Amino acid sequence: MERPVARLLDGPVDVVGDVHGEIDALLSLLGHLGYDLTGAHPDGRRVVFVGDLCDRGPDSPAVLDLVMDRVGRGLAQCVLGNHELNVLLGSPKHGNGWFFDRNHELDSGEFLHSKAATPQRRRAWVEFLNHLPLALERAELRIVHACWDDAAIARLDACLNDRPYVEVHEEFRQAAKRLLIDAGIERRAARELGRYRHELRIRNASVPMLPAVAEEATMLQNANPVKVLTSGLEAPASDPSWAGGQWRMTQRSRWWNQYADARAVVTGHYWRRDVRASAEDVTGDWDYPLGDYGPYEWMGPRRNVFCVDYSVGGRYVERQQGREPPFQTRLAALRWPERQLVFDDGERRETVGFQN
Repeated sequence: MERPVARLLDGPVDVVGDVHGEIDALLSLLGHLGYDLTGAHPDGRRVVFVGDLCDRGPDSPAVLDLVMDRVGRGLAQCVLGNHELNVLLGSPKHGNGWFFDRNHELDSGEFLHSKAATPQRRRAWVEFLNHLPLALERAELRIVHACWDDAAIARLDACLNDRPYVEVHEEFRQAAKRLLIDAGIERRAARELGRYRHELRIRNASVPMLPAVAEEATMLQNANPVKVLTSGLEAPASDPSWAGGQWRMTQRSRWWNQYADARAVVTGHYWRRDVRASAEDVTGDWDYPLGDYGPYEWMGPRRNVFCVDYSVGGRYVERQQGREPPFQTRLAALRWPERQLVFDDGERRETVGFQN
């Protein structure tokens, strides 16, 4: 298997943003892109998924099965996202209870209509996900879920080989924890967490900035190259913020503002707001890092980085509120080399500012 970076398919591709279990939106989008029910396209185009196939939406199993089938038949490619990494790690997170024998969402009453995994399918998906690359590239284009980082890729090149992602992730996590212990940061963070352990799970609580907790979280994130590529670089925040059922002390680093390579990069992950969406309709990110750019704009000093995640992962909230189409959260694909956006309702938008 080709990991951490595999060769991106030749020819025209359609790069699909984070799907998050929204199978109906995905099928609709693929239809508007011109793919038939088998996944073939009359012009020979192929699909590339940026990861985060699962969680929060109504049918993560159907999305995973569709992508696994089309990747297996050479009609598509996919990179690993942070939501896939979480299920590989067996880490209960907001919206992924569907995957586990003991669904942790039952206690909160959320996502009760999400279709559950079966043990047989779970084993097949784990095998599939462990073979996915973390990034794809060819001469003029790169695909990664959250962050293109040459240093992280080099570290993984040196140690990944055919090892499971869980094993490599744990190796880097333990190395970071040793550094945190030696520096006394882990001890200070534990004291801060102990002082506010009750408030940290209450959304309306008054929680101050916890500097050691922020420092610990930043190191655990940035020192782990598997996490860097799948969920990005982070830094201590100026103020705490609430997301995913917890208070966070970090913020996302705007890595694209330092990206200087000539090759374009397409990512997902960052819950981009379409022009029709207001901030309260986009619920997945504790920090909105794309605010310096318009909703269809290329980013970075060379204007060659694009986020194609248009927040369909928040569509479950719209349904809970009784909303009907057209939804404000959307699933999109970026057509390459045309650099045109196609949405799940068929709307097309030209992207702007690309310079390369």
